[in-house]
Amino acid sequence: MLLRKFLKPSFPARTLLAKSWSGNLIFPKMTNSIEDRIKEQGDVVRKLKADKAAKEVIQEEVAKLKALKLELGPESKPAPVVKVKPAPKPANPEMEGKVKEQGDLVRKLKAEKASKEVIDEAVVKLKALKLELGPESKPAPVVKPAPKPANPEMEGKVKEQGDLVRKLKAEKASKEVIDEAVVKLKALKLELNPPSAPQPQGGKLILKTAKGTRDYQPTQMAVREKVFSKIVETFKRHGAETIDTPVFELKDVLTGKYGEDSKLIYDLADQGGEILALRYDLTVPFARYCAMNKISNIKRYHMAKVYRRDNPSIARGRLREFYQCDFDIAGAYDAMIPDAECVKIVQEILSSVDVGPFVIKVNHRGILDGIFEVCGVKEDMFRTICSSVDKLDKSPWDEVKKEMTDEKGLDEAAADRIGEYVRMSGGDELIEKLLGSKLAESKSAKQGLEDMRLLLRYCSLYGCGEVVSFDLSLARGLDYYTGVIYEAVLCGEAKDDAGEEISVGSVAGGGRYDGLVGMFDPKGRSVPCVGVSIGIERLFSIMEANLAKKNAKSRTVDTQVFVISAQKNLAEERMKVVQELWTGDVRTEHSYKKNPKMLNQLQYCEDNGIPLAVVLGESEIAGGIVKLRDIVTRAEVEVKREEMVEAIRSRLSSNPQID
Repeated sequence: MLLRKFLKPSFPARTLLAKSWSGNLIFPKMTNSIEDRIKEQGDVVRKLKADKAAKEVIQEEVAKLKALKLELGPESKPAPVVKVKPAPKPANPEMEGKVKEQGDLVRKLKAEKASKEVIDEAVVKLKALKLELGPESKPAPVVKPAPKPANPEMEGKVKEQGDLVRKLKAEKASKEVIDEAVVKLKALKLELNPPSAPQPQGGKLILKTAKGTRDYQPTQMAVREKVFSKIVETFKRHGAETIDTPVFELKDVLTGKYGEDSKLIYDLADQGGEILALRYDLTVPFARYCAMNKISNIKRYHMAKVYRRDNPSIARGRLREFYQCDFDIAGAYDAMIPDAECVKIVQEILSSVDVGPFVIKVNHRGILDGIFEVCGVKEDMFRTICSSVDKLDKSPWDEVKKEMTDEKGLDEAAADRIGEYVRMSGGDELIEKLLGSKLAESKSAKQGLEDMRLLLRYCSLYGCGEVVSFDLSLARGLDYYTGVIYEAVLCGEAKDDAGEEISVGSVAGGGRYDGLVGMFDPKGRSVPCVGVSIGIERLFSIMEANLAKKNAKSRTVDTQVFVISAQKNLAEERMKVVQELWTGDVRTEHSYKKNPKMLNQLQYCEDNGIPLAVVLGESEIAGGIVKLRDIVTRAEVEVKREEMVEAIRSRLSSNPQID
């Protein structure tokens, strides 16, 4: 009876009874659900396989298992995943129009075969516009990286710095203090989770320089070397010595020194426990150098590359990697004497290179602070308003005023009063006018005006007063300036070979920074400093355009003499003559072929501007002479072999234009 109950229709015997490999019946336990029966039948199949039962028996039980699964039905299968397409982004006709317009410009430049730099700059702008518009294709699936091992100590530092930032914002601390704390927080986060290296993409390698950098051809380098030489000669004429500092510094050395431009600093990934950054200029590393080496008096120049994450423009000489040529005087001296010499140096350098007329604008931070004071600006807003005034050389007053009022919260009436002052420029007569105005009520402004009057007098004595202009719009946005500031700008309209105007902005700038060294000195010991920086890349962009218009050919080698063999098998004799000339300090070349054609050798001299040739043949060797040939006039003169070096020196010294 029990067996009949067990074998009722809902529990078919053929499904639940099975023979083991020994022939005994296996009675499963009573179950109440199809899922349990499937599980038990699965156990039967696994046991038979473990017992190595006959293949036919196993197959029979597997068929029963499948029948049970079929009886279960498809209801339990997981619902298919329905992919929901994201709603399309709202159209942006204005941005699409900009993208189309920029694309047309790129295609036009390529069709007109414009210079590579101009095309690259246009392509960069097109990519930026497309990025702003948004990607058209579906984003690639995000692959989560494997979790990195925890770093409790670093996580604690990040949390502590984050709490500090939030506290400063809650207490409404000054923007500079908050920005500095945020920079440190970002650096700590970067150290905790350094970015992974980008994966190489398929396809062929695209050969190009990084954004904001460029290669220089031999003709360009020839011009650069000559200009560098003139600058160094000027610095040395004024008694300067040179130093060098690392291309990267501790991040803390650089932060908090450049105001709003601090965002342009290039950060480096952690390379061993130090948070580093590429140097932004040469002035802050110089101040660190003076503090670290306890230097209180030095007149130094430094020419080296600096790095800024700026928006580049090759045509305007605005790069992300570029040279600066700095001259600085550190030490406590009488007012305005070293400051005037820095202005004189700018005048000498710009006069010695072919860049056209220029003016050196001068101002004083004390005068600017006095203007802000009498116009009703709060003292904690001086630096941020000063950075707005600094944009007047690039933007009209209306835009600058809007930034002051809308973005920085300055009262409109105060902005209008500032506008009346910063649009003034002149000379001694303007200084006298301001000394008799309300501005003189400010102590810092009055002292600044007295310094400015003295500076203009000294510049006149140094013979550079005619190119100096007292300009109240000059601000220089860097935070470390404390006194006189100056900036040189070109007056002429420089144009490239296509007739397009080249606007390069300022080509030199600097000022007094008496407090910068004290920021690094452990005891706060201050060293007064004043200096100037020549924007050499911007000068080069003008000079290259001028050379292109003149279609002038530049020498890229300094070779004075080329040794020519007139017959075959004289390579070793040429080498002997070359050795004699090298020993005599004559810059000499010869062909690297054993038996070069004479015509090819003479052509090489003409192509490279080599002025003289020593012609050697079997008859000259036998007679102990050489022929000295002028490449331009083709005149030849015979010279005794032992007198060859002296004769060449005499020819070069008496006619230096051929060298």
